[in-house]
Amino acid sequence: MSRIGKMPIKIPAGVEVKQDGQSITVKGKDATLFMSVHPEMTVKIDNGVITVERPSEEKRHKALHGLTRSLLNNMVVGVSEGFSKTLEISGVGYKAAKNPTSILLNLGYSHPIELEEPKGITIEVPAPNKIIVKGADKQLVGETAAKIRSFRLPDAYKGKGIRYAGEILKLKEGKTGAKK
Repeated sequence: MSRIGKMPIKIPAGVEVKQDGQSITVKGKDATLFMSVHPEMTVKIDNGVITVERPSEEKRHKALHGLTRSLLNNMVVGVSEGFSKTLEISGVGYKAAKNPTSILLNLGYSHPIELEEPKGITIEVPAPNKIIVKGADKQLVGETAAKIRSFRLPDAYKGKGIRYAGEILKLKEGKTGAKK
């Protein structure tokens, strides 16, 4: 049995889960998420608990079992608590500013970069060197944070750029003078 797949998902108060054939809709106070379950997986919703079952012990079914359970759990957690990623900007003159529906990034290029907030995502800029990406969809939050980070990846020599909060960057040693 899959260790992750066999774990039941408890539905917290305020979260509504509906199943229509192979499609599952999870509705919370702020968001509604939709997922289409693989036809070979069986999802049961009983007494505030979601369980996922697989038809056989094939390797493919074992992989789908854990994946389906994890995706459903992420949906339940997303609509009840939400997900967030924090990014830090380091570098002289590098900064972020919030517009009503977008963020403006000055990252040392000849022009500022403007990024529109995707639907279902809110981007906060509490300080010029800090960006917080929040949303109910874990996948979309991570994708948006990765896109922001890709505008100026952390430099391995000086440490300048955009990095995740808590990301450890091992700086390389620069060139040394010629030895005589």
